Amino acid sequence: MILPWMKLATDTTMLALEAQSVIWTRVSRAAMGQGSPAENLLMVTEKVTALAEAAVTIATGGSPHKVVRGYRRKVRANVKRLKRRP
Repeated sequence: MILPWMKLATDTTMLALEAQSVIWTRVSRAAMGQGSPAENLLMVTEKVTALAEAAVTIATGGSPHKVVRGYRRKVRANVKRLKRRP
């Protein structure tokens, strides 16, 4: 019974670390004048979309584990995309 909670705690911690990487990259680029209006819009719209998807997941009986997995997948995609851009 404790293992699922430990997995959720580990995944949530990893989500926080991965998200910090995305935040750092975006803020650094903005500070150096390399940000773009498209990236700024994406930052806002992806958060609203992710929140809506999480709400639907929970409302339809999904687990917190599924929500965290979804967020991590999106954050990892951002990390990859931001690494490709100069």
